[in-house]
Amino acid sequence: MQKNHEKEKTTNKMMIEGRNSVFEALSAGRPIDKIWISETVRPGGVKKLMDLAKERQVPVQFVKPQKINSVSQTEASQGVVAVCGAVAYAALEDLFRKAEEKNTPPFFIICDEITDPHNLGAIIRSANAAGADGVIIPKNRSAGLDAVTAKTSAGAVHYTPVVRVTNLSQTIDALKERGLWIAGADMSGETLYESNMTGPIALVIGSEGKGISRLIREKCDFMVKIPMLGKTESLNASVAAAIMMYEVVRQRMN
Repeated sequence: MQKNHEKEKTTNKMMIEGRNSVFEALSAGRPIDKIWISETVRPGGVKKLMDLAKERQVPVQFVKPQKINSVSQTEASQGVVAVCGAVAYAALEDLFRKAEEKNTPPFFIICDEITDPHNLGAIIRSANAAGADGVIIPKNRSAGLDAVTAKTSAGAVHYTPVVRVTNLSQTIDALKERGLWIAGADMSGETLYESNMTGPIALVIGSEGKGISRLIREKCDFMVKIPMLGKTESLNASVAAAIMMYEVVRQRMN
């Protein structure tokens, strides 16, 4: 009965799982209701997290491992789960504002039908590491900011804004009107390293199975490809995204 009651109380909440993810959420000032830590976790391994939770005045409770397992969505909680409201989506203007504050050309990542939350989380993590201003996803046929995405992003969802739009095609039109070039990842394009990616740019990453959809492909200003020198025909979407992002970084640093 108690177990069902807990599930009911947390239905509309988001679970942030894993020691690093929870620590990053605390560091970013994310509002957290409480943190559950399995009784099987060694206190020394979570001391840093507990100290920050105390500083942020977030309640920490040691619970039975079964409780952690009952709410975990990632199967990789490391015995640590934070209960909080869902991660809020940003507005498109937030991305432009971030670029303006850094005094750099806008640098956005567009995910076209990335339905695997692990891939989306990895892309957000790479976007944060590469200094991208934000990630844009469609409302439909896309993974969202759930616990798996947050866990895979290693806390990057708390630092890199994610915009969810109703119409990705119209959003791309709006980006073009504001001076961005739209580069799509596709094997039909020119080699990545031969393309000029120094200006305001949005990189489009398609789904693993189909790649970039036809309509979005038609909206791209140019296509770029990553040289494939081995037997495999393609890379994981998040790996391809990271390579493209860091080519933008490399060109901007030269």
